[in-house]
Amino acid sequence: MRSFIPRVCVAAIFAGLLVAVPAAASSFLFSTGNPDGLIATLSRPASTGLLETETADDFVTTAFDTRLTQATFFGLIPTGTPLTSISQVEIEFYHVFPADSGPFDGKVPTRVNSPADVEISSDTRDSAAGTLTFTPSVVSSMFSVANTVVNGINGATPFTGGEGPATGQEVLISVNFTTPVDLTADHYFFRPEVMLSSGNFLWLSAPRPIVAPGTPFPPGFTDLQSWIRNENLKPDWLRIGTDITHQGPFNAAFSLSGDTVPEPSSLSLLAIGLAGMFLIRLGRRCTTKDF
Repeated sequence: MRSFIPRVCVAAIFAGLLVAVPAAASSFLFSTGNPDGLIATLSRPASTGLLETETADDFVTTAFDTRLTQATFFGLIPTGTPLTSISQVEIEFYHVFPADSGPFDGKVPTRVNSPADVEISSDTRDSAAGTLTFTPSVVSSMFSVANTVVNGINGATPFTGGEGPATGQEVLISVNFTTPVDLTADHYFFRPEVMLSSGNFLWLSAPRPIVAPGTPFPPGFTDLQSWIRNENLKPDWLRIGTDITHQGPFNAAFSLSGDTVPEPSSLSLLAIGLAGMFLIRLGRRCTTKDF
């Protein structure tokens, strides 16, 4: 009779090939582009006598796994403030409401397309915890914006019109995630906060719709607007443009980069094809004679 060993050998090699074929990684880059001077909004951690205030803007990942390793964002700090006054950077990521959220409480005009109630806790990165490092640089010693949102953020009377124009130093904060952020394919919000020893960090807006050197959203996804909240408004958020200033809507100026890995099933046909070619040759050589 013929030996069954070659068949077992062939099956094992076939399975091994399927497992061994790695998912090919490619680079990931998303950017809203450069600041447009339309608005700047507060985004800072809580400190003595100061409420935490968060600004968030959205982005999309379409790969099975996206590993973020770097981020950049543009802001406005008071004129003459040394870069050494930037003492802490914290970054959080949010799903889109209603994920990670309770039911809509009716205390703000809408939560449709807002960030979720709470952040994705496993993806918080903080310079104070050593999970990110940051490098600030001055882009312009004098940069002006047409409006700002700093105070008066509340759900009862959302419209304040903002605090008006401001001029300061335009800074770029470049971030390296020492602990990378892994995200599945989804729609997310990016929220940076910056602590200054004196004064506030205001996150600068970017063109909407996105223009070069920004990277437009992939087909099938809508570029949502930036949202803001303070501790008193939590868990809700307000739209910076539609609710608070009746301008915009706005994007915020930031970028994210890293690597993507496609879903393993997208490479299965390639693996099967390679394995099949190998098996044809192996079958011709591996068959033993009767014994």
